[in-house]
Formats: sequence, C-alpha cells, structure tokens
Amino acid sequence: MKEQLLSTLENSRKYTLGVADKMPGNLYNFKPTDAVWDFRELLHHIAYGIDWWNENYIKATETAWEPPAVKGEKMEIIANLDKAYESLKGTICNLQLNDKAMLGFNATLDHITHHRGQAVLYLRCKGITPPEYTY
Repeated sequence: MKEQLLSTLENSRKYTLGVADKMPGNLYNFKPTDAVWDFRELLHHIAYGIDWWNENYIKATETAWEPPAVKGEKMEIIANLDKAYESLKGTICNLQLNDKAMLGFNATLDHITHHRGQAVLYLRCKGITPPEYTY
C-alpha cells in the first residue's frame, strides 16, 4: 500500500514541479484576473497546503491555518514546493497508515490537483504548453 501511495505522490510531485518550472521567473507575478492569486501566490498556497493538510489530516495534529507571507522568487518557491512534498513523503514512509490517514492523503492530493489545474491554466493564458501529464 505504501509503495502505491509513494508512487502516486512522486507523480504528483514531478508534475507540480514541472508546471512550476515551465513558467518563466519574470512571469511569476502573472494572474489572469485581479480576483485571483498570481502564479507565485498560487504555488505558495499549494506548498503551504501540503504541509497543513499533512499535519491536520494525515498526522492528525491540529494546526491553525496561518500561511506565512508569500516571499521569494521562482527558485525559492519551487524549493518550498519540493520541501513540502518531501515532508509528506516522510510522513507516508514513517506513519502507521489507517483509514483516517488515507482519507487525509487523498484529500491532500485533491487539494494539490485542484490548484495545480489552476496553475496549468495560467501557463496556457501565457501561451506556454504545460508539461505532459503522466500517471
């Protein structure tokens, strides 16, 4: 079971980091409309969300939703995403998985997928072809 979860997580990680890498650094402040986050804020939200969902819904450690201010440029944002994925991987490797943790893992992936889909749209708005999705 853990092998399948880790494989699914690695696919998510590679694709999310690929999407993040496709956007040029000078366009990380792009947003398709004023009502949404810019690309940098969106990726920051994904990274923070991974950590928050991991704590609250996989480890079952109640943690307040208190995202830090968005800072950093492309490489720092990508590094934070990678770090969040690595933390989630560590949890999966070291946790006794139960039904609640499995639901939390699936909810975390759903949250990532939801916002990564938005990031793909941002790329397309700029005429950038997103990386090929693999599963």
